[in-house]
Amino acid sequence: MNSTSKSFAIYGAEPEFENPVAVGQLYFPSWQRYERAMRGIFDRQYYANNGPLQTELEAKLQAFLGVKHVVCVTNGTFGLIMAAQALGLTGKVILPSFTFVASAQSLIWAGIEPVFCDVDPETHQLDITQLDSLIDDDVTAIMGVNLWGGASKVVELEEYAKRRGLKLYFDSAHAFGCEVNNKKISGFGSLEVFSFHATKILSATEGGCVCTNDDQIAARLRSIRPSYDKLPGAEIAKVANARMSEAQAAIALLSLEDFPKNQKNNETIFKCYRERVGNIAGIKLVEPNGISFSNYQYVVCEVDESQFGLSRDQLIKVLEAENILARRYFYPGTHRIAELDKYAENSCLPVTDKLCASCIQLPIGAPVDVKSVSRICQIIHEAQLESVSLRHFFDQGSL
Repeated sequence: MNSTSKSFAIYGAEPEFENPVAVGQLYFPSWQRYERAMRGIFDRQYYANNGPLQTELEAKLQAFLGVKHVVCVTNGTFGLIMAAQALGLTGKVILPSFTFVASAQSLIWAGIEPVFCDVDPETHQLDITQLDSLIDDDVTAIMGVNLWGGASKVVELEEYAKRRGLKLYFDSAHAFGCEVNNKKISGFGSLEVFSFHATKILSATEGGCVCTNDDQIAARLRSIRPSYDKLPGAEIAKVANARMSEAQAAIALLSLEDFPKNQKNNETIFKCYRERVGNIAGIKLVEPNGISFSNYQYVVCEVDESQFGLSRDQLIKVLEAENILARRYFYPGTHRIAELDKYAENSCLPVTDKLCASCIQLPIGAPVDVKSVSRICQIIHEAQLESVSLRHFFDQGSL
């Protein structure tokens, strides 16, 4: 791309990429491995109901994550809903608003009131210093959320929750394979929930799991999941058909085999972004924090409009025209969603509001390589250089 504004696809030029470049991980096994796994399912004629592949997946995940129990489920949202019941939560639960809406929705499904907490402006993780002001007699737990291939202050949160007599668990959808002080994220708090959506580094195309070292919690989870056959000693109020299919388990097993290779590819791509984005005024790459090992799940940047010259949303439009499907992530803050804002009437979350207006997610994972990253960053750099012309274009209402 040259330095003249006429080269931008938003003006009518040919897009930089012929086909759309998505932001999700989208790592899939080879057709040969996939076909072999699917043939095995058809030969056995066993498609769901805690099948042999799901059982194998749970055992391998337990070994990989170093946790006593892994309970696989049909998706991460079900895992969060089941977690709230398995922990016996009531009243209110504190969680960050800067998260995917399912974190809060799982509480509503369980009849629990979410209490939204702001996040740290540098790390984007839950701000522990604000917890004291949010706790009242109705608060029974804290849900930490581990973002961007990093982690919240998990050890400090464990100490805080113990001191305040609160339960603690984690939405770790972004953190599969990450480590804190060389210990895998999976066994912190009472339990942790992972997502195996196709956008995650461990993919079952859709799916998830709940991890715990507590035998009783695991029994409750397994009693809730199949919608029948409550295990002895597992007191539960509701059941859910949240069983993982054998097809999901097959893909997850293949994805687990590929994790080291995919993580390394992510790391290489992330480092390329770091090198290129660091030279662009007004663009700040968010580094994975609080961890000793990252899966580099996401590339998230903050756009400073005063320095970059364009707003985050304007930059997204420039990139979309080039077939780069960058995203606002998260947007809006969970406390701003119509169905949930009634729980945040007295909340003041300035950091969350700022991040929701400035964060952009860029492609990483299977859809991109180092060359693609260079092209993406070059477009962002050119957009910054041509920001005055582009802003005039937007101000004229051309879109």
